[in-house]
Amino acid sequence: MFRAASVSTLLIVAGFATSCQRGDTPGDRGPDAAAMTPDFHNPTSPALAAQAPDSFRARFETTKGAFVIAVHRAWAPLGADRFYNLVRSGYYDDVRFFRVIPGFMAQFGIHGDSAVSTAWREQRISDDPVRRTNVRGMVTFATAGPGTRTTQIFINYGNNDRLDAMGFAPFGQVVEGMEVVDALYGGYGEGQPRGRGPEQMRMQIEGNTYLGREFPRLDYIKQARIVANP
Repeated sequence: MFRAASVSTLLIVAGFATSCQRGDTPGDRGPDAAAMTPDFHNPTSPALAAQAPDSFRARFETTKGAFVIAVHRAWAPLGADRFYNLVRSGYYDDVRFFRVIPGFMAQFGIHGDSAVSTAWREQRISDDPVRRTNVRGMVTFATAGPGTRTTQIFINYGNNDRLDAMGFAPFGQVVEGMEVVDALYGGYGEGQPRGRGPEQMRMQIEGNTYLGREFPRLDYIKQARIVANP
């Protein structure tokens, strides 16, 4: 479940994520990384390896409205760092919710520009210990197996605690706008070949052109940004 790398498997995910395998500890990140302007077109840039604050919030403006994710670095530090850098670089802007399964989860994170998807495909980060449970509203990286997290995220719709033992480590929680997440279009269901939803490999190759042509009802992120904690 949740294997997206093979694109054929069912549950979430495919990760294509980024990488801290060569040095995924906070001490390996340069002190000036956070001050640099991050560019998601260049995933190996030190600016995209900044350590996240201990806690922060990310606001997602979507075609259905806005929701806010509160992130706690102590829950899953490597995942929190990756998410922080992806959001602040603008990576998730115009990204589709391509796998929405009512009662289960809403998944997003494959970039609409195929060149960007290709650049991030091997940028994996190491696994975090699972310190929180995948219940409703919890936000977690999708994977294709151990050590394969990249850019894909899912938001749990219900109690998916069975995912905990599979290594899916929540790093944040939707604290505002869960009704917006509930309203995301889920009529396409599971991805191909198990369902009639988008095929992930074609997404990687053709980007939003493929999704817009064959899955026009998908909701998407207009803008995602780091916001101040209340």
